[in-house]
Amino acid sequence: MSQLFSISEEKCINCFACVRVCPVKAIEVKAEKNFAVIVPNRCIGCGSCLTVCPVNAVSYRSSKEEVKQILKSGSKVAAICAPSISGEFVDITDYRKFVQMIKALGFTYVCEVTFGIDLVAKEYKKLFDDFKGKYFISTVCPVIVSLIEKFHPELVNNLAPIVSPMIATAKVIHKEYGEDTKVVYIGPCIQNKDEAKLYNGDGTVDSVLTFMELRELFDEFDIKESKLEYSEFDDPIGFKGSLLPIANGLLQAEGIDEDLLTGKVITTEGRNNVLDAVRQFEGNAEVIKRHFNLFYCEGCLMGPGTSRGGKKFIRRTMVVNYANKRLKTFEREKWEGLIEKHSDHDFNCIFSLNDQRIPTPPEEKITEVLKVIEKGTMAKDSGCEACGYSSCRDFAIAVSLGFAHTDMCLNYTLKNRQEYIKTLRATNDRLAKMQEALKESEKIARTEQEAARDASETITTMMKKLPSALVIIDKKLKIVQSNQSFIDLLGDDAIEVNEIIPGLVGADLRTLLPYNIYNLFSYVLQSNEDIKNRDIHYKDNLLNLSVFTIKKNSIVGAVIRDMYAPEVRKEEVIKRITDVIDINLAMVQKIGFLLGEGASETEQMLNSIIQTYREGDKKE
Repeated sequence: MSQLFSISEEKCINCFACVRVCPVKAIEVKAEKNFAVIVPNRCIGCGSCLTVCPVNAVSYRSSKEEVKQILKSGSKVAAICAPSISGEFVDITDYRKFVQMIKALGFTYVCEVTFGIDLVAKEYKKLFDDFKGKYFISTVCPVIVSLIEKFHPELVNNLAPIVSPMIATAKVIHKEYGEDTKVVYIGPCIQNKDEAKLYNGDGTVDSVLTFMELRELFDEFDIKESKLEYSEFDDPIGFKGSLLPIANGLLQAEGIDEDLLTGKVITTEGRNNVLDAVRQFEGNAEVIKRHFNLFYCEGCLMGPGTSRGGKKFIRRTMVVNYANKRLKTFEREKWEGLIEKHSDHDFNCIFSLNDQRIPTPPEEKITEVLKVIEKGTMAKDSGCEACGYSSCRDFAIAVSLGFAHTDMCLNYTLKNRQEYIKTLRATNDRLAKMQEALKESEKIARTEQEAARDASETITTMMKKLPSALVIIDKKLKIVQSNQSFIDLLGDDAIEVNEIIPGLVGADLRTLLPYNIYNLFSYVLQSNEDIKNRDIHYKDNLLNLSVFTIKKNSIVGAVIRDMYAPEVRKEEVIKRITDVIDINLAMVQKIGFLLGEGASETEQMLNSIIQTYREGDKKE
């Protein structure tokens, strides 16, 4: 059996409305999920979640396709309609048109459930009149039966052992029109869908349509009152069973005593009243000393399968008016004959235990949750019920069991939000100050950036204008930057590439220079030891190479001078002769002690060589 109710993950907004209204807390709200989940085994099919959801995230199992298949099967199919139709279909001016609209869908027969109600009411009268010290709870409402079976199993034996009007009517239909006749119940209750699955044999109900599903089928097949003729309900016709949509209608159908002084039955309806009545019956039946006639909804005319926004007392009026109208032409003798004919049906039923109560978690876990939500000092039954639970303790139990989370506590959430707002304000203040500081830093950074750009442009310009070749490479021996002198040194191929890729940026040094040169770059990258003034032959030139570390093991630079270039040659000769003078002078100083005045003559001789070379340059 598929799940009766479900919640759409996409539509759910986690407002907890369904949790608050669920009478048995069959809806989980996990902390790690952003949607509620219905626990099928715990659900009693009341439909409270469906009617309260503000975003229509809750839906129920549709039977429309199932019914269409039944109608196409070729079998005789009887629609049995709950008497709430008069309150639901106020837009249809005549019930006879309504009957014909249903037949237009393909139904062979359209019957009222009122006759089944009359039969069931007689069984209740027998049960109450034959009092043997045991008080009963009516079982007309399937939600009440499910509530007691799952959450008050001690009261299962107090459920009146009588089938519902839907099942009683199915028995009548099978006897009247044949065992092979398919039966589809049309009514205001969604839990009837699951109830129908529990019966077979002459009590079989093949499918259940809600009033809303029936309206949808009318729209789908474009069935309108204005296009159809009149048609009466098929036999058997009921008597006062048409009053069942009003809570005490069951009692009035058979004249069961409702007098406050002499009557033995208490009737109540509506979620809160029913829950309270069951709790009080469970603990004080011998004090109350009354049978309970209970309806979860505000009468069947306000069931969850009806149109939303229906007005209870207008619907109630329509039900009473419809009953009076039918009674004007009621054939009592015919009805009595049919009652006699069908009085031999077995209307007894047995209800089963289906205990879904959850054991209370350890007290320390409950206490821990109460401390978290700051409700540790509250009385046991205290609570605002905004979370959907009757007390803070019940809520703490649900949190301990994983059915709820602490954010569902309104006070706790509001306090956290207030603290969050305070923290947010303080953070905003700090952010505002940081923003001002960032603006100031941005101004400084912009100034420094402009200075750096100017410096970079200056350095780049200087690099380009330096006569020596300059190149910077990365750890993969790829060129990061180079100047025109380096490109000219490499030759025509490099000059052509430079026109496409300025500065040869990204070029592999290994494709531009021979192994004995680029290997020096690799050595410096690996060892971080600089190479200074290394003379190397390249093509027809003598190069003086200095390779130095810019960033360890990552970036190195090199200065390369062509020793055959006139300006380099002159400079180098002077430099090297000066180096010779310095070296010899050091030697002369050491020998001076032995040779005396010979040192000054050597110095004069070398100086004259330098002077002569310089004068020669000037003449050239």
